[in-house]
Amino acid sequence: MMLYVVIVYLWVALLLYLLLGGADFGAGIIELFTSEDNKAKARKLMYEAIGPIWEANHMWLIIAIVILFVGFPGIYATMSIHLHIPLVIMLLGIIARGTAFAFRNYDAVHDNMQKVYNKIFVYSSFITPLFLGVIAGSAVSGQIDIHANTFLSAYIYSWFNWFSITIGFFTVALCGYVAAIYLIGEANDPAEKKRFVRKAWQMNIAAVVAGALVFIAAIDDGIPLVQWVFGNPVGIIAVAAATISLVILWYFIIRGRSKSLRLLAGLQITMILLTTTYKHYPNIVVLKNGGYLSLIENKGADKAIEALGWALLIGSVFILPALVYLIYSFQKRDKSTD
Repeated sequence: MMLYVVIVYLWVALLLYLLLGGADFGAGIIELFTSEDNKAKARKLMYEAIGPIWEANHMWLIIAIVILFVGFPGIYATMSIHLHIPLVIMLLGIIARGTAFAFRNYDAVHDNMQKVYNKIFVYSSFITPLFLGVIAGSAVSGQIDIHANTFLSAYIYSWFNWFSITIGFFTVALCGYVAAIYLIGEANDPAEKKRFVRKAWQMNIAAVVAGALVFIAAIDDGIPLVQWVFGNPVGIIAVAAATISLVILWYFIIRGRSKSLRLLAGLQITMILLTTTYKHYPNIVVLKNGGYLSLIENKGADKAIEALGWALLIGSVFILPALVYLIYSFQKRDKSTD
């Protein structure tokens, strides 16, 4: 029983990191593709939106890593070894982005270094989700060879392939799209709101193009992605739900209704993650030559799983209400100062 509790927490942690941490990364991506004339206004609004909880969002990534490390050590070891290059780049991006965000907003001295901090922030905001997507794509690409006997086959070809890279760019587009949707609701100025609507439209198009490239790369690399997505009722329903919610979302945007946009964007991301993970569950890693690493077969010791499950359940009682209150308190403060 506790094994399935742990697996659910792993999936939810990944989803929340994509929704919340992804929106944080997306704010930097939006800033990267904003004109110099509008960057100052966009930067101020994005800081007010992500400032209160920008560090808390990484909690979900930490939880996912801890779950893999404690509950599925074999899977953790395999991914850490064969994907350590993109993992290190992603972690360096998180560190660089967090450092730049802190210094550019809280530095006591505002000088030319602010320009350096801004560049580090926006480029690391792009690089980090890019390699997060590369890691996710590599896990199911079938390119991880646990019997590799050369450096290239063990540490490069496991992630440096068209499918993984296109997944990376798809993740970047999704993060930018989610951030733009969130920021539409944050903007009070009509011109600002219109600008973020335009950004959301651009990122939506980028996500569609990147998604098409993912399918092309999957076919070229011999990955049965079409079967994973459309070969079962859950995948078909999830794709239909994501498509319908996208139509409703843009209808609300055209009608000037922004309250439900975040929920609809969250539903789309949830459906995308469900579509791509349901078919090959419980196989979290697809190995070269047809092998798998299963969350069921490659679990840790029963006592470790039981302790981890209880820790997650008890921790949620304290963490989740505190996080909700944190978001609520800052939103209330912002409204009181308007």
